[in-house]
Amino acid sequence: MPVKTFRPYTPSRRSMSVEDFSDLTKKEPEKSLLRYIPRRGGRNNTGEVMVRHQGGGHKRQYRMIDFKRDKINIPGKVVAVEYDPNRSSRIALIQYADGEKRYILQPEGLKVGESVLSSPTAEIKSGNCLPLSEMPVGTFLHNIELFPGCGGKMVRSAGASAQLMAKEGDYATLKMPSGEIRKISVRCFATIGRVGNIDHENVSLGNAGRSRHMGIRPTVRGTAMNTVDHPHGGGRGKSKGNKHPQSPWGQPAKGYKTRTPKVWDWLIVARRHKTTQAVNI
Repeated sequence: MPVKTFRPYTPSRRSMSVEDFSDLTKKEPEKSLLRYIPRRGGRNNTGEVMVRHQGGGHKRQYRMIDFKRDKINIPGKVVAVEYDPNRSSRIALIQYADGEKRYILQPEGLKVGESVLSSPTAEIKSGNCLPLSEMPVGTFLHNIELFPGCGGKMVRSAGASAQLMAKEGDYATLKMPSGEIRKISVRCFATIGRVGNIDHENVSLGNAGRSRHMGIRPTVRGTAMNTVDHPHGGGRGKSKGNKHPQSPWGQPAKGYKTRTPKVWDWLIVARRHKTTQAVNI
């Protein structure tokens, strides 16, 4: 998918780029697979702001995506490739042999008219869904289950893919897009291939208005606030005093480890951080 740029007749147009949407084959979504999303503006049920910098934006309807791929041994045909305002990747509309329609994430290279299958005996080709135990080592995959039967949770954004590095006993070792190496049960399903719309990372919003259309509100520096609003606020000029960098609620922002140990920490072989030494597998 090429990225479209503009003649710089304004400062914002100089750095702006957009997707040209030439890969789409259908404009109107499948009505039976749409759900309404209320806009919360980052607030909870009492009206308190829980997530800052959210609000406004264009109205959206949610497309029901089949992350579980549980139509086992039922072949499906790609009917259309569509735009989804809720994610960076494209979605493919699948018509199954029993007449049911579902959306899936469009893998790179999957086109209208091609067939897909979710089965332990499926062919190793882009768009097919198999358990990790049936995939050859070195396969690139996406939409990976974290636990068997829970549906794809990992590697779902545009251009992302993980690689199957090894299989040993009940666990397979995957190299994630972040560089993290972790173990997953070989009973977990995943989809072959790389997520499509690879050029998404080359798109530049260019101006503030496009961020607002996406529901992203401005971020204000703590040093620009008053003392009552932020620990960095107040003072004379751009000084934050003798306080260490911290969040509006006093959580240290640099060097302070905030991650609590998880039950499945032992499944992580090597973390994504550069300071962590990779483990030979």
